Amino acid sequence: MSNDRSRHPFLQRLADAPLLADGGMGTMLYSRGVSFERAFDALNLSERGIVLGIHQDYLRAGAQLIETNTFGGNRVRLAHHGLEGRVRDINYEGARIAREAREIIGADVFVAGAIGPLGKNLTPLGTITPRQAQEAFAEQAAALLEGGVDLFIIETISDPAEMSAAVDAIRALTDLPIVAEMTFTDEGATFTGRSPEEIGAFLNELPVDVIGANCSVGPQGMLEVIARLAPVVRKPLAAMPNAGMPRLVDGRFVYPSHPAYFAGIAGAFLAQGVRLIGGCCGTTPDHIAAMRDVLAGWRPAAAGPKSVTFVSTPPAERSAAGATARSKSRFASDLGRRFQVSVELDPPKGTNPAKIIDGARLCRAAGADAVNIGDSPMA
Repeated sequence: MSNDRSRHPFLQRLADAPLLADGGMGTMLYSRGVSFERAFDALNLSERGIVLGIHQDYLRAGAQLIETNTFGGNRVRLAHHGLEGRVRDINYEGARIAREAREIIGADVFVAGAIGPLGKNLTPLGTITPRQAQEAFAEQAAALLEGGVDLFIIETISDPAEMSAAVDAIRALTDLPIVAEMTFTDEGATFTGRSPEEIGAFLNELPVDVIGANCSVGPQGMLEVIARLAPVVRKPLAAMPNAGMPRLVDGRFVYPSHPAYFAGIAGAFLAQGVRLIGGCCGTTPDHIAAMRDVLAGWRPAAAGPKSVTFVSTPPAERSAAGATARSKSRFASDLGRRFQVSVELDPPKGTNPAKIIDGARLCRAAGADAVNIGDSPMA
């Protein structure tokens, strides 16, 4: 494992400009008819198309980071649904679905492995020991790593001891970046009574790369928490608030914060030094799209898409050159004279060819003589 995490592309992007994360996954699943009684994480196995579609919606809205649908994918939470034996499958597939969405859209974004709380208190408030917690988090993190996540987000944690267990579990496996997000009540403290200042000082000492808050309170309440974290924290800040506190209306939960309100307060978060901003419960692709327009003014001007020029040879020249022109290619000239290497590349799952073109460039740099594209590699 490398000791210099600052070289990781995610942290380099954060250093260049604020990064936009996605919004609520549970909110979107609920809006698609999935009841709260079901294990949302298990949908990675049973209804992956729904999860895939939500990831794509957030990417189309402008998210530059998407979280896997694995918030409750630990053995303790999954045991409530009799799924404690499926931890590896649920988390592995969660990572693969998010990566597939990224490939289909063809966006240069990050996939973060989402790790939420165990759902039961650690000792002395509960019965789970720190070692048991670390083992549960390690099991989940290992599966997310196998699935190919780019970084980890530990979120909605209220107990510092639980955060420590999760960080220790991940750090024993990998040196990928970690975003550590605690959750705060309306009173501006954690469930265990710790202030933002105390939490900031505590997280500074952990081997994490981004520190922040998520869930619980709406944008205004979280802005106040971030304002208290900012003077203490020595690392990039993250903020992912709920869309306000939910209300039950006609049998459905409704969140009051409109996308336009999120857009209006996004600038206030950026002014406090927040580098990673997104949404939590109640937020949708519309909220993310609204914040995208605000963040656009904070990012350096991006270079336009690379253009590819096709040069057409006049018919007369084609007939004059004929086979002679073809025989001048290195590949044609060397056929039968030396061993040739051709590398097969799978076609993109979407319509964006950028990834396969980059792959061809890498093959050329590695010494390949040609590349070939399979027309149906999964047949």
